[in-house]
Amino acid sequence: MTSGGNTIIRSVCKGVGSFLPRTVVTNNDLSKRVETSDEWIRKRTGISERRIAEDDETTVFMATQAAKNALEHSGLNGADIDGVIVATTTPDNTFPAVAVSVQSNIGAQHGPAFDVQAACCGFVYALSTADSMLKSGLAKRFLVIGAERFSSLLNWEDRTTCVLFGDGAGAIILEADENGTGDNSDRGILSCHLHADGTLRNLLYTDGGAGTTKSAGHVVMEGQDVFRHAITFMSDIVVETLDANGIEASEIDWLVPHQANIRIIEATAKKLDMDMSQVVVTVDKHGNTSAASIPLALDVAVKDGRIKPGQLLLFEALGGGLTWGGALLRF
Repeated sequence: MTSGGNTIIRSVCKGVGSFLPRTVVTNNDLSKRVETSDEWIRKRTGISERRIAEDDETTVFMATQAAKNALEHSGLNGADIDGVIVATTTPDNTFPAVAVSVQSNIGAQHGPAFDVQAACCGFVYALSTADSMLKSGLAKRFLVIGAERFSSLLNWEDRTTCVLFGDGAGAIILEADENGTGDNSDRGILSCHLHADGTLRNLLYTDGGAGTTKSAGHVVMEGQDVFRHAITFMSDIVVETLDANGIEASEIDWLVPHQANIRIIEATAKKLDMDMSQVVVTVDKHGNTSAASIPLALDVAVKDGRIKPGQLLLFEALGGGLTWGGALLRF
């Protein structure tokens, strides 16, 4: 969208934040509950530990804490936020949305607040939605959060799924900047790319829901099939994003991927011919936190100084649906 002269609106990152539950569950802890081992889990997934929420650490609570952390990082307050989008598969209530509770909790008194559900790809979907709304002139600033209490969906007797997931929340504050030039040197979101294939919905799903069993159900996953499609779709989204922006893989400073499995992350990095030292990896400490994983990883790498202003970041994710997508952002 043009905004006078030849400038365009870019959605620029003003701050990031995160929250992790206080309880750490290691692979050895899980080996006492199901037939598994630390070596088996680490070899197949790269996960060593994950955080599991206690009863008082609800999705709304975690999302609110991540939001407050992002506000502090940005130097803004709740009244500066025009809209809230939360990507989650595990809301506290079927309705209202987690986002409206976060809006209230941070003192944001106006604008839209709603949830996005695209499973592990939810944050990329939410980011793209906020970017479009900012470019349309609907708002000046959006708070975008990925928050999951995925442990509530797990069958703790199913070793193929319970070892994979963890809980947490991550947030980013986007602000409309009308000084974009339209080239890849602009700060902010340069492009977003979203896909879904509903014919693959039975590869990763929950066996319940409000409209069927009247309960949330448990995660069911065809692991090998999901892995195979993830490798293909993640490679495709990388190529699509690079081509759309007319850039080479060598121009990417950091890959910030969905943290599902170290082998998928390594395969994507290989597609980019990118050294793993340029990849933000938190799956070892966080597990798969679904829609929270990218903003959690982003916050870690920003706060420890790896990601610096002006650097080019590539986000990519795949989730149940199957849904997948990517986003290119100059920090």
